[in-house]
Amino acid sequence: MTHHPASPHPKQFQHFIDGRFTASSSGRTFEKRRPTDNALIGHVSEGGQEEIDAAVQAARAALDGPWGQMSVEERSALLDRVADEITRRFDDFVAAEMADTGQPRSMMEHAFIPRGAANFKIFADVAKNVATEAFQTATPDGAGALNYAIRSPKGVIGVICPWNAPLLLMTWKVAPALACGNTVVVKPSEESPGTATLLGEVMNAVGIPNGVYNVVHGFGGHSAGAFLTAHHDVDAITFTGETRTGATIMKAGADTIKDVSFELGGKNAGIVFADCDFEAAIEGTMRSVFLNCGQVCLGTERLYVERPIFERFVAALKQRAEALKPGDPQDSSTTLGPLISDAQRAKVLSYYEKARAEGAIVVTGGGVPELPGDLAQGFWVQPTIWTGLPENAAVVREEIFGPCCHIAPFDDEAEVVRLANDTPYGLSTAIWTRDLSRAHRLAARIDVGIVWVNSWFLRDLRTPFGGSKQSGIGREGGVHSLEFYTELRNVCIKL
Repeated sequence: MTHHPASPHPKQFQHFIDGRFTASSSGRTFEKRRPTDNALIGHVSEGGQEEIDAAVQAARAALDGPWGQMSVEERSALLDRVADEITRRFDDFVAAEMADTGQPRSMMEHAFIPRGAANFKIFADVAKNVATEAFQTATPDGAGALNYAIRSPKGVIGVICPWNAPLLLMTWKVAPALACGNTVVVKPSEESPGTATLLGEVMNAVGIPNGVYNVVHGFGGHSAGAFLTAHHDVDAITFTGETRTGATIMKAGADTIKDVSFELGGKNAGIVFADCDFEAAIEGTMRSVFLNCGQVCLGTERLYVERPIFERFVAALKQRAEALKPGDPQDSSTTLGPLISDAQRAKVLSYYEKARAEGAIVVTGGGVPELPGDLAQGFWVQPTIWTGLPENAAVVREEIFGPCCHIAPFDDEAEVVRLANDTPYGLSTAIWTRDLSRAHRLAARIDVGIVWVNSWFLRDLRTPFGGSKQSGIGREGGVHSLEFYTELRNVCIKL
């Protein structure tokens, strides 16, 4: 097994403000450690009010300057170049994200980093090609009027991103915001400073004007995140992360009536009918439970399997879960990464303990795997499957964000719809069945933002994406992103 010791010269992750990399005026930094072995990667500058003020001021100046004067075509051409430069520096982005998250190279190369580049291409295209409306209006004098809509940028957008797919989820917001002519101040998660910082180099390399893209590192409360969300000169906030944090951000933005777009937590149900394509259902469920070590907001933590295939399904998923191989992310045979941090591991292990205390049957896992050498210092947990718990058990009700699921049997459609909907969340669900009429019936009745049928995590970036209930506010993707990142202005011309 290859292993990569900590760099003798830890990296310095600085803020990127007005086109320049800069340390915090306070001199405060915090450590970033590698999840695979707890080795020190580098020191991250912690921003405060002064850095947020400087970044917002730079973003506001860019709106009034060259960025604000550009045509949609000029902006789109620049964003295409951003995508090309991410692709040219593909290996740097893969390495940065692997160091931050510890997830296997194959996942970074095939999904997370390519999608980050694709976001810029897609939204550069959308911004050029989505029409607005126009109406001919009758008037008493018979001459009429013409009403038409134009889109103008919303202004300075605060972008607060999570650590579980840092580049993908950050560019999912930054790309449409910039395509619409806004400027951004990004507050990456303190756990994943790498790719947001690297993107600053890309912006400079392709000629994005200073102040259009800014990054301020730090924490949430009493730090960069809190100062950004409450800033009087930030026009809107877009956030992906925990529901509790979303509520805090809404309160912070309320004084200045900031627009918000939130993708929040989930406790997503997977529903497997006896007539499913069994192998496809096992394969898809494996990904939805264990991809990214279960740290996916769209992941499946509750599974409902029709009784005739329940035992067979549990046995097959157990076998596949036990075949997952934790290890060095550089190793091509590694299929499971660690959790992001020691704190996240403590949280997940506390749920493993709760499941046992509540009387769960532990089908597999429930502890910490043994790894060789330095990897033993990493933030690993075992892939875990439970059965036998009631619906009010903590691990069936609460979002865990780890590589685990509870599987329960069901007998009919009405029962499984009730079970799937019995949650304060409403992000996603996956339905496995060969009966297309049933799939359509259930898709219409389950209270979520996205329903996958015989698939999972299959995304067309033109379609609406977001959560219902406590899983979010608003939709992003295609025209829906333009709705959030622009203000529609009606122009009425009397003829």
